[in-house]
Amino acid sequence: MAMNVAQKLIRDHLVEGSPQPGNEIGLKIDQTLTQDATGTLVMLELEAMELDRVKTEVSVQYVDHNLIQSDFKNPDDHLFLRSACERFGVWYSKPGNGVSHPLHMERFGKPGKTLLGSDSHTCAAGSLGMLAFGAGGIEVAMAMAGKPFFVKMPKVMGVKLTGRLPDWVSAKDVILEMLRRHDVDGGLGKIIEYYGPGLESLSAMDRHVIANMGAELGATTTVFPSDKRVKEFLRQQQRVDDWQELLADEGAEYDEHDEIALDELEPLIAKPGSPGNVVPVREIEGEEIYQTYIGSSANPGLRDFSIVAKIVDSKQTHDSVSFDINPTSRQILETLSSRSDLSSLISAGARIHQAGCNGCIGMGQAPASGRKSLRTVPRNFPGRSGTKDDEVYLCSPETAAASALTGKITDPRSLDMEYPKFEEPNWVKVNMEMFHAPDKNGSQKLEKGPNVASLPELDAIADSITCKVAISLGDDVSTDEILPAGSRVLPYRSNIPKISEFTFYQVDPEFHSRMTSMNGTAGAIVAGENYGQGSSREHAALAPRYLGVRVVLAKSFARIHWQNLVNFGVLPLTFDDPGDRDDIEQGDILKLSDIRTSIERSEPVEIENETKQSKFSASLDISNRQKEVLLAGGLIQQVKEELAS
Repeated sequence: MAMNVAQKLIRDHLVEGSPQPGNEIGLKIDQTLTQDATGTLVMLELEAMELDRVKTEVSVQYVDHNLIQSDFKNPDDHLFLRSACERFGVWYSKPGNGVSHPLHMERFGKPGKTLLGSDSHTCAAGSLGMLAFGAGGIEVAMAMAGKPFFVKMPKVMGVKLTGRLPDWVSAKDVILEMLRRHDVDGGLGKIIEYYGPGLESLSAMDRHVIANMGAELGATTTVFPSDKRVKEFLRQQQRVDDWQELLADEGAEYDEHDEIALDELEPLIAKPGSPGNVVPVREIEGEEIYQTYIGSSANPGLRDFSIVAKIVDSKQTHDSVSFDINPTSRQILETLSSRSDLSSLISAGARIHQAGCNGCIGMGQAPASGRKSLRTVPRNFPGRSGTKDDEVYLCSPETAAASALTGKITDPRSLDMEYPKFEEPNWVKVNMEMFHAPDKNGSQKLEKGPNVASLPELDAIADSITCKVAISLGDDVSTDEILPAGSRVLPYRSNIPKISEFTFYQVDPEFHSRMTSMNGTAGAIVAGENYGQGSSREHAALAPRYLGVRVVLAKSFARIHWQNLVNFGVLPLTFDDPGDRDDIEQGDILKLSDIRTSIERSEPVEIENETKQSKFSASLDISNRQKEVLLAGGLIQQVKEELAS
């Protein structure tokens, strides 16, 4: 049978289950990726499991999120992570080396391999012909321990690309077009696989841009073939021996279809509030801006910075604009310097920041209140930038550069200049000096600063629960809204009691005090569609659980957060009748009966709203494996029980 690339990758790594859409399957994981905002929990979870050494081919810990060292917390955690890497046999990427996803692509990614990362944008590695998933940290820890990664078998959506991108249009506009068509939930339960003659004109790093923001579609992952463009990239990175061809068979079929004529695209932009709020740039031209921001894992390539340098060369950016450049790797920064691109950026007024995630997750470069910021980042959820009333737009490097020059949102096609040409160099200077190879004997003791707290004990779920609705929410609630990022919050990522104080802080500052005043009464969260979209941070499940949330009722869930809730013993219930959602308000008392029996029998959970004197039912769409996890009170508790027996 003719197979597409996704099917081949799944076939080669399948260890459990039947790969039919909707079935749970288990996959062997070859590589793992952790970053510091989530990796501290992963290392604490490995400690709790009493793991000796990781079982993967390659595991890498990157320090790219928490780079601001305003006090002891971040540097202490960097030391903890380095000691954990020594202890468990993991590569360590030092602070300032760069963003995990492009770094992993440059130095470790291999066609045909699987990658599991504790960051939702791990799917970017699909640009190399890898099968790469974002997941909660506990699932990454299990993979590092040699366990399979479990996921519902997605459908495969084939997107045929034809033609070539016109001048002033780039890869960011391709993924923005996908978001314009399908919105932030259009990829739920799907692998997006790109194919067709249009691929020939897209470099491996162009594909990274598209694959990275597949997370914003809600997709399980994104896959590209490994073809000659991937071979060119690995040759440039002096790793051509890691290349292997991986193409869809002739006549391969897909569960769903779409097609994009690249030559018909125009510059696009996502307006504030959602990556799916996409319009042509020309429709909102002329609005004044405060900031343009170039960088992040969503536009991380040498091309993305070099094309901006060429646009602003011998010019000065507008005096009202903060022109922020965030190099995505130390290697790219060195290459920009050697090509004179860096001097062009500096002369044009650029503020050069250290290589890392930085302002993408609210770590500096916050925009002024109520002012417009054009960014090449993947997300523009409200407040994510660090400014509560921000107005963040997502756009291509071309649109950001043109707007930096004019001080207004500008369609780059209107600039009075020829489109600069960029050609990928045949080779780049490789820098491995800021990677620390793992110690061979694992004798290093974990180095814990005062901010590193042990994981809280979580009890098993009871057969009946009476809970109070602690918060009532709408559709598309993101993990940034559940537990924000930023320089104020993320330094507590290894301290669950402290970080839990910020739960729902963006949308309801009283949530924490409300939960702590409930005197042991369990809490419930009620929401609409696509609850938990965005980041893979398991803190967004663990912090509410620590505060006493035992149930989340929603119309539907985003994949990673849904799994994180199960992993920490929280019931992710879906309304059997979506209309029942409208009858529940904050403060209502809900009684859930025969919970454990319902879980064991895969039956709906019966719920009584004692406040409204009404009844309804909600279901758990989980596998037999997940049932055992939930009944044990979470994955860590289950592993402990297995080890004890």
